[in-house]
This record gives sequence, C-alpha cells and structure tokens, in this order.
Amino acid sequence: MFPAFEAISLQHQILIEDFMRRNPPETSEMTFTNLFIWRHYYQFQVTLHQGFLTLLAQPPGTTPFFFPPLGKGDLQSWAFDCLTYLRDQGFPPRIARIPESVFKEISNLPGLTSVLDRDNSDYVYRTQNLILLSGNKYHTLKNHINRFNKKYAWEYFPLTTDLVGECLDLQEEWCRLRQCLESPSLLSEEQAIIEAIKHKDFLNYRGGVIRVLGKVEAFTFGELLNPETVVIHIEKANPELPGLYSLIQQQFLEQEWSPIPYVNREQDLGIEGLRRAKLSYHPEFMINKYMVTQNK
Repeated sequence: MFPAFEAISLQHQILIEDFMRRNPPETSEMTFTNLFIWRHYYQFQVTLHQGFLTLLAQPPGTTPFFFPPLGKGDLQSWAFDCLTYLRDQGFPPRIARIPESVFKEISNLPGLTSVLDRDNSDYVYRTQNLILLSGNKYHTLKNHINRFNKKYAWEYFPLTTDLVGECLDLQEEWCRLRQCLESPSLLSEEQAIIEAIKHKDFLNYRGGVIRVLGKVEAFTFGELLNPETVVIHIEKANPELPGLYSLIQQQFLEQEWSPIPYVNREQDLGIEGLRRAKLSYHPEFMINKYMVTQNK
C-alpha cells in the first residue's frame, strides 16, 4: 500500500491483469506484458492507493514519474497525493502518458501545467484496413507485399514454444545488422524482446512468425488491450527482405485478430522515420497522451 512500493514481477500478474480486466485501458503501455518486459528499463514499481493500481517509473537518466492509474475513485485526490509524494522526495512532481479521459479529471488541480506528449501518443487503425489494404491510399504498401510474394516462398505460423530459439536467433542477427551495441534504445528494446520470448508461457500474448525458405525471418506479438483493440508490442523482420514488415503485420492481424475492430500500433517516440511509417498506414485516430507537472 502507498507509500510503500514493490518492483514489478510475475507475482503481480494476477493483480495487475485483474485491474486491467475490470478497468480496460486505452493506452498501449497498460498491459501486464508490456510492463513486465520493460520493467528493467523503466524500473517499474507498483502499489495500491485509494483503490487505484499505481505505477511509478524511472527510466535511465530521468527523475521518477507516475503513470496514469487503473481503477475507479477520486482521480484528483489520487493525483494530488502522487504529486505531493514526488515533491516530498525532492523530485519534480510529474505524471506522464496520461490519456485525455484521465487528463480531464485532474486538469483542475491547482498549479498544474500540462503538455501534449505527441512522441508517446498512440496510433490506432482499423484492423480490416491493415488486412485488406484496399484503395489507392494503401497501393504502395500492397505492392510491397505483392513483390515479396512473387520473389519468395513463405509460410505463416503462430508463435509457439518450439519457435522461441529461432526468434531469438533472428533478434540477434537483426541487432548485428542494426548495430544495437551502439544504441542504448535498441539495446533496451532487445532486452524487452528477450524477456517477452523467454517468458512466453507465462505472458498472455499471441505471436506469429513467417518462415522464408524454411527459416524464421520475421516475428511479432501482441495482445488485447481492451475488448475492441489489440495492441502490437513488437515486430521484427529481416531488414534485407523488403516487404516482409508489411507482410508479417498483415498476416498476424488476419490470422490472429481479424474479429477485433481496432489495432493500436503504439507510439513513434519522435523518431522521424518511424513517424512516417506509422502515418503511411493511415491511422483512424490517435490516442493523445499528456505530461502534467505541478508548480506548487
């Protein structure tokens, strides 16, 4: 209970997933899988306060901040207590990744300053649009897949335990090609992917792989965020096979998530190339997120 915290572990899975089931989240961060696989980078800690599941994070090189809560109750009182806690600890009082629904509830707190966090806002698409790729606006993307189909023999498979080793091999090769050792962000992502794949039997996600000429050359995984939305956490494909990223996305949605109306493909992190790529798939809407601080 607040103000005591515990580092997130598998022991918290039932508790956290129960909160998420009773209070379906909007934002891509709020699944147990995501919190667990990124726990080392974000140094996630969890507590209960005023009926809310409360998450504290501190990525490298930053001061601590709270994530939006899960639960029902007095959000203004919760936010006031969290901001006061950080101030009393000598840190800037901050709550980050706040969706608009929560932001509206706490925006009247005295001394609150807010900014739109565009880099961490989520892209949401219609699932069928990304499966069918119909119409002129998807012409280029569909051509990428058609060219791949003409050039390579491939098969799609659900990600099962016996494919874990091959996925890890692909991740290692991808990191060699992309020089992960020179990029702290790519190294952090690699750690998260390894955590996800190695704990596959404990985490409630689905995955898919594509074999090209018998070899795993792409994998992906995602899970239900809420009853109408699947969130895709990771996609990896051999960058030397053009069109494979588009294909694994299309096949995973078609084979595993076709009945779900929407797909959340997470944020672009302010990376220009990633932003262009996500916009090229024509999002149905964005889930805006905010950062708030308190001045007094």
